[in-house]
Amino acid sequence: MTFQVGIENNNDGRSIAWALEHPGCFAYGANADEAVLNLESAFIKYAGWILRHEAQTWLNLPDAKIEFVINGIWDVYTINDGLDKTADADGYSVESFFPYDWKPLPALEIKHGLAMLTWSREDLLNSVVGLSPAKSAATYPGERWSINGILGHVGGAEWWYLDQLGLAFPREQVPDEPLARLEIVRKQLVSALLKLEGVQKVIGVSGEFWSPRKILRRALWHERDHCEHIRKLL
Repeated sequence: MTFQVGIENNNDGRSIAWALEHPGCFAYGANADEAVLNLESAFIKYAGWILRHEAQTWLNLPDAKIEFVINGIWDVYTINDGLDKTADADGYSVESFFPYDWKPLPALEIKHGLAMLTWSREDLLNSVVGLSPAKSAATYPGERWSINGILGHVGGAEWWYLDQLGLAFPREQVPDEPLARLEIVRKQLVSALLKLEGVQKVIGVSGEFWSPRKILRRALWHERDHCEHIRKLL
């Protein structure tokens, strides 16, 4: 059985292999080859994650060897305010958009995506259950955020994804409190996805392409990635 893969290089100094037909499934590597090599074990783990939540899983692993077909390769680059490429570390990183991201989301994929967003949110919140205010606000050497900062970042990123397609509420209405931000922004994301069935919509914003499929892909990746991030810190 073959699966389509997108390769994103130079993402924080590493490569990401995206299982494009299965949002939320991805693997990192020092380079593209290593990321693809790591994707098979990530796929098995991902399938197990679904099976823990769905007795009748929609993802059945094949008996034969899993094969990956490269759908696209993207090298992240940085642009300045004038949309010109720059080596300035403070510039805007233009991240991956693959041919597969052009495809509209059918109802079944939205249904599966919303289920996985629910599970990933449960995983995220369960990872911080019982933390004291002091522990939640504590800083870690070499880390940009506290636990509270990570939670706020996840909620803020989802708002930003929505904003790229003009689907977000006004920025000033985004709560500062991390848990409130997560809840309110997620409600907006769910509402937006339910209205995007079959919608052929690709928008270029600030030098980067966005689509409904890319928003779902990145939202699931981002939350699952930071859930693991929190587990490592704790």
